[in-house]
Amino acid sequence: MMKIDTIVDLRLAVAGWRAAGERVALVPTMGYLHAGHLQLVERARTHADRVVVSVFVNPMQFTDASGGGGDFERYPRSFDEDNTRLSAMASAPDAVFSPTVAEVYPGGFESETRVSVPDISDILCGEYRPGHFVGVATVVAKLFNMVQPDVALFGEKDFQQLQVIRRFVTDLCFPVEIIGVPTVREKNGLAMSSRNQYLSASERENAAVLYQMLLTAQQKIVSGEEAFSDIQTQAIARLSDAGFRPEYFEIRQSENLQPASATDSQIVILVAAWLGKARLIDNLTVNLSIN
Repeated sequence: MMKIDTIVDLRLAVAGWRAAGERVALVPTMGYLHAGHLQLVERARTHADRVVVSVFVNPMQFTDASGGGGDFERYPRSFDEDNTRLSAMASAPDAVFSPTVAEVYPGGFESETRVSVPDISDILCGEYRPGHFVGVATVVAKLFNMVQPDVALFGEKDFQQLQVIRRFVTDLCFPVEIIGVPTVREKNGLAMSSRNQYLSASERENAAVLYQMLLTAQQKIVSGEEAFSDIQTQAIARLSDAGFRPEYFEIRQSENLQPASATDSQIVILVAAWLGKARLIDNLTVNLSIN
């Protein structure tokens, strides 16, 4: 497993694989890897001959990255441990690309060209984290240009992020296949996330309520309940009663994340809520298509 930190060295490695006619997969991460990330790497191995894992905490997607002391500074980092976990895998990646901020944003991220995906980026998480998805889209577009993968894999836990990426790949004609990989969960249903480390033991146990609310809403929709606004209101109230600070609990169309109705067949239920110091997000899809 190669450890690469410059674009020049990365492109040299990829050029050699390309010359041999090999297919390349990219798994973008911000590090602090857990079982969900490792599943992405395993799946990548089934889609390509070579796998690149990027480890880069992207300042552009944090609203407080310039001021210091905020979420960007607190975001957990464990580069050595990440390398150890990846190299120990039976399906270990061929390369780990871990560039510096200066390598990715040589002109400073505050003044560089940005990728903005309209309509889908300023709702849901985008409403509470202004500019977040501009930062996500920009860094992923840069990584696509650096690695030039045939395929890239992303976790479905970050459903809105996945749809933002799919949209700009289509709109900007990137020749990259985007694959979403199902969420990996703790035994109690909590979606695995690097931010779960902010939870205390009791909060981690209580966090299972988030997934339970998604399952309850999913069952109501499948059973034919059409008052989606009531489902959302009831879930928000239940989460508040359980000690969460909900931001949203929404039932949306899967493709464009606009409000869903009972006539829609492809639906996603999305939730974001604070529990203690951790901001948790999760989702479940509902397929009402008639066979």
